[in-house]
Amino acid sequence: MQTGMYTETERCVRAVQSKDARFDGWFYTAVLTTRIYCRPSCPVVPPKPENMTFYPSAAACQQAGFRACKRCRPDTSPGSPEWNQRADLVARAMRLIADGVVDREGVPGLAARLGYSTRQIERQLLAELGAGPLALARAQRAQTARILIETTALPMADIAFAAGFSAIRTFNDTVREVFALAPSELRTRAARRTAPDTPGFLSLRLPFRAPLNPDNLFGHLAATAVPGVEEWRDGAYRRTLRLPYGHGVVALTPRPDHIACRLTLSDLRDLTVAISRCRRMLDLDADPVAIDDQLRTDPLLAPLVDKAPGRRVPRTVDEEEFAIRAVLGQQVSTAAARTHAARLVTAHGEPVDDPEGGLTHLFPTPAALAALDPASLAMPRTRRTTFTTLVGRLADGSLQLGVEQDWSETRAGLLALPGFGPWTVDVIAMRGLGDPDAFLPTDLGIRRAAQELGLPSTPAALTARAAAWRPWRAYAVQYLWATDSHPINFLPV
Repeated sequence: MQTGMYTETERCVRAVQSKDARFDGWFYTAVLTTRIYCRPSCPVVPPKPENMTFYPSAAACQQAGFRACKRCRPDTSPGSPEWNQRADLVARAMRLIADGVVDREGVPGLAARLGYSTRQIERQLLAELGAGPLALARAQRAQTARILIETTALPMADIAFAAGFSAIRTFNDTVREVFALAPSELRTRAARRTAPDTPGFLSLRLPFRAPLNPDNLFGHLAATAVPGVEEWRDGAYRRTLRLPYGHGVVALTPRPDHIACRLTLSDLRDLTVAISRCRRMLDLDADPVAIDDQLRTDPLLAPLVDKAPGRRVPRTVDEEEFAIRAVLGQQVSTAAARTHAARLVTAHGEPVDDPEGGLTHLFPTPAALAALDPASLAMPRTRRTTFTTLVGRLADGSLQLGVEQDWSETRAGLLALPGFGPWTVDVIAMRGLGDPDAFLPTDLGIRRAAQELGLPSTPAALTARAAAWRPWRAYAVQYLWATDSHPINFLPV
């Protein structure tokens, strides 16, 4: 599947006629006779091909005057895999829009972060997605509003504010235009389907493309969890979240057809960002069929893929936090890295209240860690220098690790820091920056797995062999790691 697939009419028609859920989020079907837009897997009888037209985004459908289908709820599709597997301007802009930047900083703020003019951003988004940044952000606000309408008892005025609308009238008009129902009607319909949630909590379902193997995904997050910031409790991975307007606590539970997400937020304006970051951490917008098909072309990898398809790359909700933790984990065991991080959390993290579990702090900011006494760090002098240089550069802004960063430029910036070799940089690229092609040929676990499978085990030879796995080498890493009996590869009990 390539960018622009929605322009390939015959393939889109076939996907709709077969109700193929793999294509949900890749494109949207707009029905000319009903003025409704749907996901490809919509359960209703498909319209005649001549009555279908296809759009690359929900925002483009809305711009063209189509309303969301009430049966298949296309606004709840997984996101397009494109935005997390590409490093070009459009993909970086889409990651920032998902992170709420347009609502907080406007289109000029989006453009400033990307280093382009607003006109260039608008032109490129319009060309590829059929909608500019304001329309894309509006579609996202509408979805946030729907979640709050359906899962809370909040007054509509509070929901409008939390979803990012500037006025109640705009909120009402947008909801009615997008969903063909007034906000009160949406709430009434939802009340017939679901039981009300506990006050103060938001419960929602995070969709994904099947298959999804939760073992290494949740196993990795649980095995490396920093006490006070993360925990595995009652079948859920829980962690604290530092967000633009406040903080939150999230519990994420794997289910057969979705991830159950339970959130508490100190400021409801952070809902969109919290959902986006959790989806990104769990790699929920990936296209596992395309990834696995590519990896199966290597006969030595194919058995691993066939045994447990749908592995995702466990990522992060905070790129700066992950980079700091990667340095803490250099040349030490998982347990030692957790101990180092827990000490920093206790001493420098911001306390939070968690009425449901054992979470106590937000992970410390780079500014807080830059102010500590280096002599207090229980680590070798060279790693202490690596740590203090990193947090200093993050704190003063001379190194940035946000979702909008160019992967190649960021790699070069990291490699220029003392103590940053290829392994550390590639781990950060894979799990922090989200590069789907990041590779770890020097990792001992990877080399051991390669040797057992009959793959080349020296870094140079393995890298040459892995050229055929591109652009999905980060996923190959997950399959190779999974051959080991380390706790990161197993869903906790």
